[in-house]
Amino acid sequence: MKFAATLVVSATAHMALHYPVPRGGYGARQYNGHVHTFIGYDDGKWKARFPCGGFAPGPVTQLSTDQVIAVRFAASSMSPQRLETHPKPTNSRHQFTQARHGGGTCEFSLSYDGGKTYHLIGRYTRSCPDAYYEWPVRIRKNVPSCTKKNQCLFVWSWVASIIPQYYHNCADMEIQGVADGLLPSKSIQIVDFSPHKEGVTAPGDDAGESTGDGLNQSEIDANLYGSWD
Repeated sequence: MKFAATLVVSATAHMALHYPVPRGGYGARQYNGHVHTFIGYDDGKWKARFPCGGFAPGPVTQLSTDQVIAVRFAASSMSPQRLETHPKPTNSRHQFTQARHGGGTCEFSLSYDGGKTYHLIGRYTRSCPDAYYEWPVRIRKNVPSCTKKNQCLFVWSWVASIIPQYYHNCADMEIQGVADGLLPSKSIQIVDFSPHKEGVTAPGDDAGESTGDGLNQSEIDANLYGSWD
């Protein structure tokens, strides 16, 4: 399996969306270890570009209105076995390494135009991302359908805490929505690469590269029952 070899290439990288399966992610036909890299990363062989890291379209996840998506993340150090399961937080001596940079702000959005515009549907702060937890996000019940090939995206973006880096993964999707539906009006934060504002970080959880405290109930409630209009 090519994944294990590619994992070594991504060892200098960080966090990535795991579910829904993103472009270039584990589970995609064209898995690329650089899916873990931040926008603007350039090692001379690969440059992570906005939007979506520059990866080709991947598998299509079927979604629906009012659906709760149990978002998961992958650390570049995780073994294929751990990626296939959902590991639970354990004694710190037995944890896998996560280059999660003390957490930060994760935003989740929908794009119906291939990453030109974004419509915010969820946000977690301080301890996000963390591969030891699931991060529930709900698609609002009144969004329109999106079925156009390569244009419909579920997007995770992350402003890191202890270093100014911006991550952007996209999962191809189809949504069976409602007639005359509406998308949330708020967009996402886009920073830390030209021509956008640079040197930006977000408040974190002071856990460094170890697992954090996970989700708090107020943010879970906001992401399941709140509005981003």
